[in-house]
Amino acid sequence: MTHTDYTSEPVSPREKPDAAIAMIDAAGTVVGWTEAAQQLVGYAAGDMVGRSATRVLASPVDALGTSAFAEQCRAQGGWSGTVPLRHRHGHTLRMTLRVSLLRGQSTDIRWLVSVTDIGALSSGASTEPVRDSLLSHAPIGIAVYDPQLRCTWVNDAKEQQDGICRDRRFGHGLTDWLPAFEAEALEVVMRQVLDSGTTMVHEYRAWPQAVRRREHAFSVSFFCLQDADDTPLGVCSMTVDVTGNRRARERLAILSEASTHIGSTLDVMRTGQELADLAVPLLADHVLVDLVESVPLGFELSTGSGTASGRPPMLRRAGVATIDPNVPRLPFTREEVIHPHPASSFAAALRTGRSHLEPVLDTHGGPWVDPDPARAQKVRDHGIHSLMVVPIRARRSVLGLALFARSEEPTPFQEDDLLLAEELVTRAALCLENALQYTRERTAALTLQRDLLPHRVRGGDAVEVTSRYVPADMDHGVGGDWFDVIELSGARVALIVGDVVGHGINAAATMGRLRTAVRTLADMDLPPHELLAHLDDTVRRLGEEDTDGHVPAVAGATCLYAVYDPVSLRCTMARAGHPPPAIIDPQGRVTFPDLPAGVPLGLGLGLLAYESVELQLPEGSVLAFYTDGIVETRDCDLDVGMHRLGAALSPTDRSLDDMCSAVIDALPTQKHSDDVTLLLARTRALPPTQVASWDLPNEPTAVRTARHLASRQVSAWGMEHLTTTVGLIVSELVTNAIRYGGGPIRLRLIQHQVLTCEVSDNSTSHPRPRQPLVLDENGRGLSLVAQLSRRWGSRSAPNGKIVWAEQDLPFKDQVT
Repeated sequence: MTHTDYTSEPVSPREKPDAAIAMIDAAGTVVGWTEAAQQLVGYAAGDMVGRSATRVLASPVDALGTSAFAEQCRAQGGWSGTVPLRHRHGHTLRMTLRVSLLRGQSTDIRWLVSVTDIGALSSGASTEPVRDSLLSHAPIGIAVYDPQLRCTWVNDAKEQQDGICRDRRFGHGLTDWLPAFEAEALEVVMRQVLDSGTTMVHEYRAWPQAVRRREHAFSVSFFCLQDADDTPLGVCSMTVDVTGNRRARERLAILSEASTHIGSTLDVMRTGQELADLAVPLLADHVLVDLVESVPLGFELSTGSGTASGRPPMLRRAGVATIDPNVPRLPFTREEVIHPHPASSFAAALRTGRSHLEPVLDTHGGPWVDPDPARAQKVRDHGIHSLMVVPIRARRSVLGLALFARSEEPTPFQEDDLLLAEELVTRAALCLENALQYTRERTAALTLQRDLLPHRVRGGDAVEVTSRYVPADMDHGVGGDWFDVIELSGARVALIVGDVVGHGINAAATMGRLRTAVRTLADMDLPPHELLAHLDDTVRRLGEEDTDGHVPAVAGATCLYAVYDPVSLRCTMARAGHPPPAIIDPQGRVTFPDLPAGVPLGLGLGLLAYESVELQLPEGSVLAFYTDGIVETRDCDLDVGMHRLGAALSPTDRSLDDMCSAVIDALPTQKHSDDVTLLLARTRALPPTQVASWDLPNEPTAVRTARHLASRQVSAWGMEHLTTTVGLIVSELVTNAIRYGGGPIRLRLIQHQVLTCEVSDNSTSHPRPRQPLVLDENGRGLSLVAQLSRRWGSRSAPNGKIVWAEQDLPFKDQVT
């Protein structure tokens, strides 16, 4: 038996012990007593040695030496049970008594009686492994040594523990069957017990001869047996195999490590590597973690399933850990694609979801070796001799496999190793399942967001536009960024960028609702500050609906809304708590206009919270709309991010796609904690030849004049086929302006992607179409305009309103 380490701990004689030892001959006479027994029952060695054990034994065991009881003990190899003992002071103690049969060199037998205080054990006072085990059914190896430390008595359990027969022990010291160092270490403790008379506990690890390759942990208690005159008769050792207890403590320690080291991120590949790193060298010398190839994409493999051809699914190596310093020489490569052989234990584990233990690995043949002899040769070269294959299961799905191998550790894997491996893998599987659920939700949110965002943005004749969207990293999830470009009447265009605070599918869904609301409000041609006020009210009402009438939380959403007019080259903007845009003039100078910040959407403050600002932009200017993911990071201030953005946007003599790429490439290299959204727009100007306008008097004769001017201009543009239609539309719009408006009237025609006819007056009352009765003489004008035009509407102007109507230009490319 090879000794590896030991610790000894004395039991103080001043403390009442939990266990006491006495040695009794075949006639029931006490032949050896211990100091611990005196402290327990009050009788000293002089009171008990040479006397019958019945002095302290009460009913139901009246006399240990009776033939009936002795025969019963002999037949059973001992006896254990709860008995009452008489204390020297007269009171009765309820004790657990265990009687063990000892054999000597002759045919004589003796009994070793161990007594344990039930009260002490039940109150949790006992902390020593051996004394705790006295209540268990674990075999206790007992040996008695004389003062010269030669073995004189031993029980059968001792031989079962270490594989050394009793005939080899009798009359010999420990040095006759143990190496010198181990024997000397044990004898030091035994002499201390003889000299002090106290009990000492000793723990050590060893490999018994019967199972040399399996480490065992033992705990032994040494007691000093005394004669009637307190002379030491010898030392009694009681040994218990505590391998299970020690391994249980080690298992708890490993599992405790697992709870803090596995699942630190929501990346399934990273989780696989964390499992491998933890298990080496605590459990194995080499660990591989292979995930079904679809798992990193958020898909699972049902137990029992495979590919359409019946072959097991492909695996992708997610984790590699080894104690071998020459890792590159091992056949283990992370991210490698693995094709399990259909007849291998790996394929069986994937198919059945059950673990496979191979204590002694045969690397010279078999279905997992034959298809890849080169890999098998490398395994043989590195001495891998024991293997465990544990499927990674989540509910009814198999996510992959974990392979545990030993090469340097000579002990093969056993069943309890497999149990520990399965517990580790189960914990990792829970983390993987959480990561999978997150991956699925992130994929759904990303899909929803991409479906809700515009697939292609067009700025018409007003601006050239391009955009970029980069979702947040795996740990933070998809956010609620959105952007849009909406073509408005009069060749104008609306540019929008917004951000919903939060991540995940809820943020993406909220983003979609806000984008729809902005499009609806943009169709009303509201000024930017009025649109944001209506959007603020919309967000507040959505919050109330989502909370079922309870007080809603403030919706964390920001927005920047701008309208650009290519005729006047004016851009009107307003923002609701969103970062200001960057404006790059044709010379490459970057500015961030001083726009009133406004408050985030959802506070319900109305028009008072927002203010529009009008800017004059030269043709060829670039507007950069962005979300805070571009300028805000954990490691730098906002000013640093805005400076970085401005540097990436200048100069402007590049394509918008190149400018977008420059901004994205300039971002910090660490993972993004927020979405990154960028919308770039280069302004255009409509040439004066495509715009015609006239001021008209507010009198009935202006109708004929307006119709004549419009028809002549349309003909000059080469669109004679629209002359009649445009004339009718102009007549109706000017008539309504004279009848319901006031002040001067202005007519404007704009030729861009469509032909727009605009009539403005100083009335703030917007026209509303109605359904006239059969005999009504009025009310059919707007209905006629709606029938003749592509679309029509009205919008507010600084001094009144503008009513407009559009005509399609099917032959625009032929117009000169």
